[in-house]
Order: sequence, then structure tokens, then C-alpha cells
Amino acid sequence: MLHLSNLKHTDSGNFFLMAGPCVVESRDLVFEVAERLKTITDRLAIPWILKASYRKANRTRLDSFTGIGDETALEILREAGQYFEVPVVTDIHEASEAALAAPYVDVLQIPAFLCRQTELLLAAGATGKVVNVKKGQFVSGASMRFAVDKIRQTSEATVILTERGNSFGYSDLVVDFRNIVDMKEIGVPVVMDCTHSLQRPNQTSGVTGGQPDLIGTIAKAAIAVGADGLFIETHPRPGEALSDGANMLHLDRLEGLLLQLIRIRGAISHEVAH
Repeated sequence: MLHLSNLKHTDSGNFFLMAGPCVVESRDLVFEVAERLKTITDRLAIPWILKASYRKANRTRLDSFTGIGDETALEILREAGQYFEVPVVTDIHEASEAALAAPYVDVLQIPAFLCRQTELLLAAGATGKVVNVKKGQFVSGASMRFAVDKIRQTSEATVILTERGNSFGYSDLVVDFRNIVDMKEIGVPVVMDCTHSLQRPNQTSGVTGGQPDLIGTIAKAAIAVGADGLFIETHPRPGEALSDGANMLHLDRLEGLLLQLIRIRGAISHEVAH
């Protein structure tokens, strides 16, 4: 079973990274992104978990892309994880999906809208996999201790909490960085979702918008306040992406951003040490 302590490069002192395309569009895309991420994270000594949804269940419009088929997508994720020798995370939406996805991946992710769904949390915990719970857009960081408690009723599974902003009106999100501090006090690793926190949901077109130019701003602030990891969806051609293209970071921009973040992390660590 995966533990964060088993991730490669944990002795580097760097944050860890959950990154990949929003959804499994094809095997070629997953392998294209994973190959680049593998090269970058190995060079920078950043522990990395490959991320992609095997299916998108929360879509505004009925005609939105949802996936290429559950087992097909999950098999691609397992193949990529084995080929690149990295752990894999994907999200689940119903309790029955926990047992379906668990044999293929190392981390089960609970979407923010579902962070209070008791049956889903219990099912994820019962698999023994690492569980990453995204904080709901409608709850505080401190209240996420109850999600952690639910999961730990079923197993000693490692739990990660991820900040992804709070609803601000009908069509925007804001990030309150106090939530990172509050969730760290629960005693679990805390991640900043640097892409979904910049969504602009509920657009009149039925397609969620975003502000990808601010991904670096959110990431830098998160590292500055002590986030243990970063969640960044990335794509080599965001304009052609079948899901969340408006939010994803262009793959060509990732390495430069990570270099900046490593310097920030190093400066903070130096200050703490002295």
C-alpha cells in the first residue's frame, strides 16, 4: 500500500506534486503528459503522483465529455503508473466506485462536492488506499476533521486534504489560505489545488471558465503558508482539452513554475532552520 513516505524524492525536502491531465482522453495523451512529468520531477527531485480522472461525473451540460469508458480508462492509468513507476490518483463519485477503481490506482480522490458523503468516505477508506479528500467549496478547513474521522473509522489509511477554494457568489471562487493552516492542524498532509481553485463555474454557456494565468500566484502563496503538496492539472494543448481546458496549466510552463516554487520552499525552510 502506498504511503507518502514511500514516494521517491521524499528526502529532497521538496513539496510533493499531484499532476496530470484532467481526464483520460486517450492512452496517447496520458503517456505524453506522464513522460514529460516524469522527466521534470526526476530532474527537480519532486515526489510525483500521476493524476487523471477515469470518468467525469460532475458536468454542467449533458453533452459534455465524460470519458472513454471506465475500465478502459482505469487500465490506461494502471499501465502508465507501472510503466513510469509512479503512484496514480483518480477520483470516485459513488461508494460502488471505490472497489472498482482501487485495484488500478494508489490514491482515491473524493471530489469537493462530495466531501461530506459518509458512505463514499467509508467505502474509500475500506479499500486501504490513500484517500485524498478535496475540501468542499461550502465548508471551512477546520471542519474537514470530520471527513478524516469518518475515513479512519474504517482503516488506518493515509488521508490527504486538499484546499480548492470557497464559493464566492454564483460564478467565482476565492482561496482563504487560513484553510491550509487549519487543515494542517488536523495532522494530515495538506495540498493546494492550484487549478480548480481558479475555476469560474456556472457560466451562462454551461462551460466552466477559469484563470490559468493565476496558477503560479496560488501555488506560490500555498507554498509560502506551508502546503505539503500541490495539485496541478496540466495539458500539452489546453485549448483542445476535452475537459477543464480553461483551468489547466500549459505543460510547457510547468517546469519553470516548479523551479520558482522550489526556491520559495528553500527560502522558507532556511528561515525556519535559523
